[in-house]
Amino acid sequence: MATDILDVICTKRDGGALSDEQIEFFLAGYEADTIADEQASALLMAIVFRGMNERELATWTQCMIDSGSRVDLSGLSRPTVDKHSTGGVGDKVSLIIAPMIAACGAAMPQVAGRGLGHTGGTLDKLEAISGFRSQLPNDEFLAIVERVGCVMAGPADDLAPADRRLYALRDVTGTVESIPLISSSIMSKKVASGTKALVLDVKIGSGAFLPEIDRARLLARTMCGIGESQGVRTVALLTDMDAPLGHAAGNAVEVAESLEVLAGRGPRDLIDVTLALAKEMLDLVGIDADPAATLSDGSALRTFEAMVDAQGGDLSVPMATASSRHLVTAPRSGVVQRVDARAVGVCTWRLGAGRTQKEDDVSMSAGVMTLAKPGDEVVAGDTVLELHIDDPSRLDGALAALEDAVVIGDTPPVPRPLVAERITADSVIT
Repeated sequence: MATDILDVICTKRDGGALSDEQIEFFLAGYEADTIADEQASALLMAIVFRGMNERELATWTQCMIDSGSRVDLSGLSRPTVDKHSTGGVGDKVSLIIAPMIAACGAAMPQVAGRGLGHTGGTLDKLEAISGFRSQLPNDEFLAIVERVGCVMAGPADDLAPADRRLYALRDVTGTVESIPLISSSIMSKKVASGTKALVLDVKIGSGAFLPEIDRARLLARTMCGIGESQGVRTVALLTDMDAPLGHAAGNAVEVAESLEVLAGRGPRDLIDVTLALAKEMLDLVGIDADPAATLSDGSALRTFEAMVDAQGGDLSVPMATASSRHLVTAPRSGVVQRVDARAVGVCTWRLGAGRTQKEDDVSMSAGVMTLAKPGDEVVAGDTVLELHIDDPSRLDGALAALEDAVVIGDTPPVPRPLVAERITADSVIT
Protein backbone atom coordinates (compact mmCIF):
# COMPACT_ATOMS: atom_id res chain seq x y z
CA MET A 1 0.00 0.00 0.00
CA ALA A 2 1.33 3.43 -0.92
CA THR A 3 2.23 5.65 2.02
CA ASP A 4 1.35 9.33 2.14
CA ILE A 5 2.85 11.88 4.55
CA LEU A 6 -0.59 13.24 5.43
CA ASP A 7 -1.71 9.74 6.40
CA VAL A 8 1.37 9.43 8.62
CA ILE A 9 0.66 12.78 10.32
CA CYS A 10 -3.02 12.08 10.79
CA THR A 11 -2.43 8.57 12.14
CA LYS A 12 -0.30 9.93 14.96
CA ARG A 13 -2.44 13.06 15.43
CA ASP A 14 -5.45 10.85 16.07
CA GLY A 15 -3.59 8.67 18.59
CA GLY A 16 -2.83 5.72 16.33
CA ALA A 17 0.38 3.71 16.18
CA LEU A 18 2.57 4.26 13.13
CA SER A 19 3.34 1.15 11.13
CA ASP A 20 6.94 0.20 10.43
CA GLU A 21 6.37 1.18 6.79
CA GLN A 22 5.09 4.62 7.80
CA ILE A 23 8.12 5.24 10.01
CA GLU A 24 10.55 4.08 7.33
CA PHE A 25 8.78 6.24 4.76
CA PHE A 26 8.92 9.35 6.92
CA LEU A 27 12.54 9.12 8.03
CA ALA A 28 13.82 8.23 4.56
CA GLY A 29 11.71 10.95 2.96
CA TYR A 30 12.76 13.67 5.37
CA GLU A 31 16.42 12.81 4.94
CA ALA A 32 15.96 12.89 1.16
CA ASP A 33 14.18 16.28 1.26
CA THR A 34 10.96 14.88 -0.21
CA ILE A 35 9.08 15.74 3.01
CA ALA A 36 8.88 19.41 3.93
CA ASP A 37 9.96 20.86 7.28
CA GLU A 38 6.41 21.91 8.11
CA GLN A 39 5.15 18.37 7.54
CA ALA A 40 7.93 16.90 9.65
CA SER A 41 7.19 19.48 12.35
CA ALA A 42 3.55 18.46 12.40
CA LEU A 43 4.47 14.81 12.93
CA LEU A 44 6.99 15.63 15.64
CA MET A 45 4.40 17.71 17.52
CA ALA A 46 1.90 14.85 17.22
CA ILE A 47 4.52 12.52 18.74
CA VAL A 48 5.08 14.98 21.60
CA PHE A 49 1.40 14.76 22.49
CA ARG A 50 0.61 11.16 21.52
CA GLY A 51 3.90 9.39 22.28
CA MET A 52 5.13 6.11 20.79
CA ASN A 53 4.71 2.50 21.80
CA GLU A 54 7.66 0.14 22.23
CA ARG A 55 7.53 -1.20 18.67
CA GLU A 56 7.30 2.26 17.13
CA LEU A 57 10.26 3.46 19.18
CA ALA A 58 12.36 0.41 18.25
CA THR A 59 11.65 0.89 14.54
CA TRP A 60 12.22 4.66 14.69
CA THR A 61 15.58 4.18 16.43
CA GLN A 62 16.66 1.40 14.07
CA CYS A 63 15.87 3.53 11.03
CA MET A 64 17.99 6.38 12.39
CA ILE A 65 20.87 4.00 13.07
CA ASP A 66 20.55 2.55 9.56
CA SER A 67 20.49 6.00 7.93
CA GLY A 68 24.29 6.14 8.21
CA SER A 69 27.31 4.01 8.94
CA ARG A 70 28.38 2.30 12.15
CA VAL A 71 31.78 2.62 13.76
CA ASP A 72 33.48 -0.76 14.02
CA LEU A 73 35.37 -1.06 17.31
CA SER A 74 35.91 -4.82 17.10
CA GLY A 75 39.59 -4.41 16.19
CA LEU A 76 40.49 -2.65 19.44
CA SER A 77 42.56 -4.55 21.98
CA ARG A 78 40.59 -3.23 24.98
CA PRO A 79 36.94 -3.61 25.94
CA THR A 80 34.97 -0.48 25.06
CA VAL A 81 32.57 1.45 27.25
CA ASP A 82 30.98 4.85 26.79
CA LYS A 83 29.13 7.40 28.92
CA HIS A 84 26.40 9.88 28.05
CA SER A 85 25.10 12.75 30.16
CA THR A 86 21.76 14.42 29.56
CA GLY A 87 23.53 17.71 30.33
CA GLY A 88 23.85 20.10 33.18
CA VAL A 89 25.68 23.07 34.63
CA GLY A 90 29.35 22.55 35.39
CA ASP A 91 29.15 18.96 34.14
CA LYS A 92 32.72 18.33 33.02
CA VAL A 93 32.65 14.64 34.02
CA SER A 94 33.56 13.39 30.53
CA LEU A 95 36.87 15.24 30.59
CA ILE A 96 37.84 13.41 33.78
CA ILE A 97 36.23 10.03 33.32
CA ALA A 98 37.57 9.24 29.84
CA PRO A 99 41.25 9.23 30.85
CA MET A 100 40.32 7.60 34.16
CA ILE A 101 38.64 4.68 32.37
CA ALA A 102 41.54 4.37 29.93
CA ALA A 103 44.05 4.33 32.80
CA CYS A 104 42.07 1.41 34.29
CA GLY A 105 42.49 -0.65 31.11
CA ALA A 106 39.27 -0.08 29.17
CA ALA A 107 38.77 2.07 26.07
CA MET A 108 36.39 5.04 25.93
CA PRO A 109 35.80 6.24 22.37
CA GLN A 110 33.39 9.11 22.97
CA VAL A 111 31.40 10.84 20.28
CA ALA A 112 30.72 14.11 22.08
CA GLY A 113 28.50 17.12 21.43
CA ARG A 114 28.23 20.85 21.85
CA GLY A 115 26.24 22.87 24.34
CA LEU A 116 22.92 24.50 23.63
CA GLY A 117 21.07 26.87 25.94
CA HIS A 118 21.97 26.63 29.62
CA THR A 119 23.85 23.30 29.38
CA GLY A 120 27.49 23.11 28.33
CA GLY A 121 29.03 20.89 25.66
CA THR A 122 32.13 18.70 25.93
CA LEU A 123 33.54 19.79 22.57
CA ASP A 124 33.21 23.49 23.41
CA LYS A 125 35.18 22.92 26.60
CA LEU A 126 37.94 20.94 24.94
CA GLU A 127 38.30 23.55 22.20
CA ALA A 128 39.39 26.00 24.91
CA ILE A 129 42.68 24.08 24.72
CA SER A 130 44.95 25.59 22.08
CA GLY A 131 44.99 23.53 18.87
CA PHE A 132 42.60 20.83 20.04
CA ARG A 133 40.95 19.07 17.08
CA SER A 134 37.41 17.94 17.77
CA GLN A 135 36.73 16.50 14.31
CA LEU A 136 38.76 13.45 13.35
CA PRO A 137 38.67 11.05 10.39
CA ASN A 138 37.54 7.58 11.42
CA ASP A 139 40.95 5.92 11.01
CA GLU A 140 42.63 8.52 13.26
CA PHE A 141 39.78 8.29 15.79
CA LEU A 142 40.35 4.53 16.09
CA ALA A 143 44.14 4.86 16.14
CA ILE A 144 44.02 7.28 19.08
CA VAL A 145 41.66 5.00 21.02
CA GLU A 146 43.99 2.06 20.49
CA ARG A 147 47.13 3.99 21.43
CA VAL A 148 45.83 6.19 24.26
CA GLY A 149 42.68 4.42 25.43
CA CYS A 150 40.31 7.36 24.98
CA VAL A 151 39.28 9.96 22.44
CA MET A 152 36.62 12.68 22.42
CA ALA A 153 35.46 14.00 19.07
CA GLY A 154 32.38 15.18 17.22
CA PRO A 155 30.20 12.79 15.22
CA ALA A 156 31.11 11.99 11.64
CA ASP A 157 28.73 13.30 9.00
CA ASP A 158 27.44 9.79 8.30
CA LEU A 159 26.71 8.87 11.93
CA ALA A 160 22.91 8.68 12.25
CA PRO A 161 22.39 11.55 9.75
CA ALA A 162 18.60 11.28 9.97
CA ASP A 163 18.84 12.25 13.62
CA ARG A 164 20.99 15.30 12.86
CA ARG A 165 18.30 16.87 10.69
CA LEU A 166 15.50 15.98 13.09
CA TYR A 167 17.43 17.34 16.07
CA ALA A 168 17.88 20.71 14.40
CA LEU A 169 14.17 20.82 13.54
CA ARG A 170 13.09 19.81 17.04
CA ASP A 171 15.20 22.58 18.51
CA VAL A 172 13.29 25.31 16.65
CA THR A 173 9.79 23.82 16.83
CA GLY A 174 9.31 23.22 20.54
CA THR A 175 9.45 19.45 20.15
CA VAL A 176 12.61 18.67 22.10
CA GLU A 177 11.08 17.47 25.37
CA SER A 178 9.57 14.21 24.15
CA ILE A 179 10.93 11.07 25.80
CA PRO A 180 10.61 8.89 22.66
CA LEU A 181 12.35 11.55 20.55
CA ILE A 182 15.05 12.24 23.16
CA SER A 183 15.81 8.59 23.80
CA SER A 184 15.91 7.59 20.12
CA SER A 185 18.14 10.57 19.31
CA ILE A 186 20.67 9.77 22.03
CA MET A 187 20.68 6.02 21.60
CA SER A 188 20.81 5.95 17.79
CA LYS A 189 24.10 7.87 17.95
CA LYS A 190 25.49 5.75 20.77
CA VAL A 191 24.62 2.46 19.08
CA ALA A 192 26.01 3.68 15.76
CA SER A 193 29.23 4.77 17.48
CA GLY A 194 29.99 1.10 18.13
CA THR A 195 30.25 0.76 21.90
CA LYS A 196 29.07 -2.45 23.55
CA ALA A 197 28.59 -1.00 27.04
CA LEU A 198 27.09 2.34 28.08
CA VAL A 199 26.45 4.21 31.32
CA LEU A 200 23.87 6.99 31.18
CA ASP A 201 24.12 9.97 33.52
CA VAL A 202 20.55 11.25 33.67
CA LYS A 203 20.36 14.53 35.55
CA ILE A 204 17.58 15.60 37.92
CA GLY A 205 16.98 18.92 39.65
CA SER A 206 16.65 22.52 38.48
CA GLY A 207 19.60 22.50 36.09
CA ALA A 208 18.58 19.28 34.37
CA PHE A 209 17.00 18.95 30.97
CA LEU A 210 14.13 17.05 32.61
CA PRO A 211 14.05 18.32 36.21
CA GLU A 212 11.25 16.03 37.42
CA ILE A 213 12.47 12.68 38.76
CA ASP A 214 9.52 10.70 37.33
CA ARG A 215 10.24 11.87 33.78
CA ALA A 216 13.98 11.42 34.22
CA ARG A 217 13.37 7.89 35.49
CA LEU A 218 11.18 7.08 32.48
CA LEU A 219 13.80 8.51 30.10
CA ALA A 220 16.51 6.43 31.76
CA ARG A 221 14.52 3.20 31.58
CA THR A 222 13.54 3.88 27.97
CA MET A 223 17.15 4.44 26.92
CA CYS A 224 18.31 1.37 28.84
CA GLY A 225 15.65 -0.66 27.03
CA ILE A 226 16.81 0.57 23.64
CA GLY A 227 20.42 -0.17 24.50
CA GLU A 228 19.75 -3.70 25.68
CA SER A 229 17.62 -4.44 22.61
CA GLN A 230 20.56 -3.34 20.45
CA GLY A 231 23.06 -5.55 22.26
CA VAL A 232 24.57 -2.71 24.30
CA ARG A 233 24.85 -3.39 28.04
CA THR A 234 23.28 -0.26 29.51
CA VAL A 235 22.90 1.15 33.01
CA ALA A 236 21.70 4.61 34.09
CA LEU A 237 22.35 6.66 37.21
CA LEU A 238 20.07 9.53 38.18
CA THR A 239 22.44 12.21 39.50
CA ASP A 240 21.75 15.54 41.12
CA MET A 241 21.85 18.76 39.12
CA ASP A 242 19.99 21.06 41.49
CA ALA A 243 23.22 22.96 42.16
CA PRO A 244 26.13 23.38 39.72
CA LEU A 245 28.51 20.42 39.69
CA GLY A 246 31.87 21.48 41.05
CA HIS A 247 32.68 25.19 41.09
CA ALA A 248 33.27 26.08 37.43
CA ALA A 249 30.68 26.63 34.69
CA GLY A 250 32.00 27.76 31.32
CA ASN A 251 34.58 26.47 28.88
CA ALA A 252 38.17 27.27 29.86
CA VAL A 253 37.25 27.39 33.55
CA GLU A 254 35.81 23.87 33.36
CA VAL A 255 38.93 22.52 31.67
CA ALA A 256 41.01 24.11 34.42
CA GLU A 257 38.84 22.49 37.09
CA SER A 258 39.05 19.12 35.33
CA LEU A 259 42.84 19.35 35.39
CA GLU A 260 42.65 20.05 39.12
CA VAL A 261 40.65 16.86 39.67
CA LEU A 262 42.98 14.84 37.45
CA ALA A 263 45.87 16.13 39.56
CA GLY A 264 44.22 14.69 42.68
CA ARG A 265 42.50 17.82 43.92
CA GLY A 266 39.20 19.54 43.07
CA PRO A 267 35.60 19.68 44.36
CA ARG A 268 34.32 16.66 46.27
CA ASP A 269 30.90 16.53 44.57
CA LEU A 270 32.47 16.41 41.12
CA ILE A 271 34.90 13.68 42.18
CA ASP A 272 32.21 11.57 43.82
CA VAL A 273 29.83 11.67 40.84
CA THR A 274 32.68 10.86 38.46
CA LEU A 275 33.82 7.90 40.57
CA ALA A 276 30.26 6.52 40.83
CA LEU A 277 29.88 6.58 37.05
CA ALA A 278 33.38 5.19 36.49
CA LYS A 279 32.72 2.22 38.76
CA GLU A 280 29.56 1.38 36.79
CA MET A 281 31.48 1.62 33.52
CA LEU A 282 34.26 -0.68 34.71
CA ASP A 283 31.75 -3.18 36.11
CA LEU A 284 30.00 -3.38 32.73
CA VAL A 285 33.22 -4.47 31.01
CA GLY A 286 34.42 -6.73 33.82
CA ILE A 287 37.44 -4.72 34.95
CA ASP A 288 38.20 -4.89 38.67
CA ALA A 289 40.10 -1.64 39.23
CA ASP A 290 39.85 1.35 41.54
CA PRO A 291 39.25 4.48 39.42
CA ALA A 292 40.17 6.71 42.38
CA ALA A 293 43.71 5.33 42.24
CA THR A 294 44.19 6.86 38.80
CA LEU A 295 43.81 10.30 40.35
CA SER A 296 46.23 9.71 43.20
CA ASP A 297 48.92 8.04 41.09
CA GLY A 298 48.71 10.53 38.20
CA SER A 299 47.86 7.97 35.52
CA ALA A 300 44.55 9.64 34.59
CA LEU A 301 46.26 13.01 34.18
CA ARG A 302 49.00 11.49 32.02
CA THR A 303 46.35 9.80 29.87
CA PHE A 304 44.44 13.07 29.46
CA GLU A 305 47.64 14.82 28.40
CA ALA A 306 48.33 12.04 25.88
CA MET A 307 44.80 12.31 24.45
CA VAL A 308 45.03 16.10 24.12
CA ASP A 309 48.43 15.79 22.44
CA ALA A 310 47.12 13.13 20.02
CA GLN A 311 44.26 15.45 19.07
CA GLY A 312 46.59 18.39 18.39
CA GLY A 313 46.09 20.25 21.66
CA ASP A 314 48.81 22.03 23.59
CA LEU A 315 48.23 22.33 27.34
CA SER A 316 51.36 24.45 27.74
CA VAL A 317 49.60 27.36 26.01
CA PRO A 318 47.54 29.34 28.55
CA MET A 319 43.80 29.15 27.97
CA ALA A 320 41.70 32.26 27.46
CA THR A 321 40.97 34.34 30.54
CA ALA A 322 38.18 36.87 30.98
CA SER A 323 38.94 40.56 30.69
CA SER A 324 37.01 41.38 33.87
CA ARG A 325 35.20 39.82 36.79
CA HIS A 326 32.07 40.68 38.72
CA LEU A 327 31.46 39.45 42.26
CA VAL A 328 28.04 38.46 43.57
CA THR A 329 28.12 38.66 47.36
CA ALA A 330 26.05 37.24 50.19
CA PRO A 331 23.37 39.73 51.28
CA ARG A 332 23.36 38.31 54.82
CA SER A 333 25.22 35.92 57.07
CA GLY A 334 23.98 32.36 57.40
CA VAL A 335 24.07 29.00 55.65
CA VAL A 336 23.67 28.62 51.89
CA GLN A 337 20.39 26.80 51.37
CA ARG A 338 20.44 26.63 47.60
CA VAL A 339 22.35 27.71 44.51
CA ASP A 340 19.96 27.27 41.60
CA ALA A 341 21.79 25.36 38.86
CA ARG A 342 19.52 26.50 36.04
CA ALA A 343 19.93 30.16 37.03
CA VAL A 344 23.73 29.79 37.06
CA GLY A 345 23.56 28.00 33.72
CA VAL A 346 21.47 30.74 32.14
CA CYS A 347 23.83 33.36 33.56
CA THR A 348 26.81 31.50 32.06
CA TRP A 349 25.01 31.23 28.73
CA ARG A 350 24.14 34.95 28.70
CA LEU A 351 27.77 35.82 29.41
CA GLY A 352 28.59 34.13 26.10
CA ALA A 353 29.78 30.67 27.16
CA GLY A 354 26.75 29.01 25.54
CA ARG A 355 24.79 29.35 22.34
CA THR A 356 21.22 29.99 21.25
CA GLN A 357 21.60 28.44 17.79
CA LYS A 358 23.94 25.55 17.00
CA GLU A 359 25.94 27.78 14.64
CA ASP A 360 26.68 30.45 17.26
CA ASP A 361 30.24 31.12 18.40
CA VAL A 362 30.95 30.74 22.11
CA SER A 363 33.30 32.58 24.41
CA MET A 364 36.08 30.38 25.80
CA SER A 365 36.77 32.66 28.77
CA ALA A 366 33.25 33.59 29.95
CA GLY A 367 31.87 31.65 32.87
CA VAL A 368 30.74 31.52 36.48
CA MET A 369 32.54 30.21 39.54
CA THR A 370 30.25 29.01 42.32
CA LEU A 371 32.35 29.76 45.39
CA ALA A 372 29.73 28.92 48.02
CA LYS A 373 27.77 25.68 47.75
CA PRO A 374 24.67 24.49 49.64
CA GLY A 375 25.59 23.84 53.26
CA ASP A 376 28.46 26.36 53.35
CA GLU A 377 28.43 29.04 56.01
CA VAL A 378 28.86 32.61 54.72
CA VAL A 379 29.21 36.06 56.20
CA ALA A 380 27.44 39.05 54.67
CA GLY A 381 29.66 40.39 51.90
CA ASP A 382 31.39 37.07 51.16
CA THR A 383 31.69 36.24 47.46
CA VAL A 384 29.15 33.60 46.47
CA LEU A 385 29.47 33.74 42.67
CA GLU A 386 32.28 35.11 40.53
CA LEU A 387 31.32 36.06 36.96
CA HIS A 388 34.04 35.93 34.30
CA ILE A 389 33.23 38.50 31.61
CA ASP A 390 34.73 39.19 28.20
CA ASP A 391 31.83 41.30 26.87
CA PRO A 392 30.62 43.92 29.40
CA SER A 393 27.41 44.48 27.44
CA ARG A 394 26.27 41.00 28.52
CA LEU A 395 26.57 41.62 32.26
CA ASP A 396 23.12 43.10 32.97
CA GLY A 397 21.31 40.22 31.29
CA ALA A 398 23.51 37.70 33.07
CA LEU A 399 22.84 39.27 36.46
CA ALA A 400 19.10 39.28 35.80
CA ALA A 401 19.25 35.49 35.51
CA LEU A 402 20.63 35.27 39.05
CA GLU A 403 17.69 36.93 40.80
CA ASP A 404 16.77 34.67 43.74
CA ALA A 405 19.35 32.09 42.57
CA VAL A 406 21.19 32.01 45.89
CA VAL A 407 19.16 31.37 49.05
CA ILE A 408 20.74 31.90 52.48
CA GLY A 409 19.06 30.77 55.69
CA ASP A 410 19.79 30.06 59.31
CA THR A 411 19.98 26.27 59.28
CA PRO A 412 21.73 23.78 57.00
CA PRO A 413 19.64 22.47 54.09
CA VAL A 414 18.57 18.85 53.84
CA PRO A 415 21.37 17.19 51.83
CA ARG A 416 20.44 15.91 48.38
CA PRO A 417 22.05 12.60 47.37
CA LEU A 418 24.49 12.98 44.47
CA VAL A 419 23.27 9.64 43.06
CA ALA A 420 19.54 9.22 43.54
CA GLU A 421 18.88 5.92 41.74
CA ARG A 422 20.49 3.20 39.66
CA ILE A 423 18.30 2.14 36.76
CA THR A 424 18.36 -0.73 34.27
CA ALA A 425 15.90 -1.65 31.53
CA ASP A 426 13.63 -3.49 33.93
CA SER A 427 14.49 -2.33 37.43
CA VAL A 428 15.09 0.67 39.66
CA ILE A 429 17.44 0.29 42.60
CA THR A 430 17.44 3.20 45.06
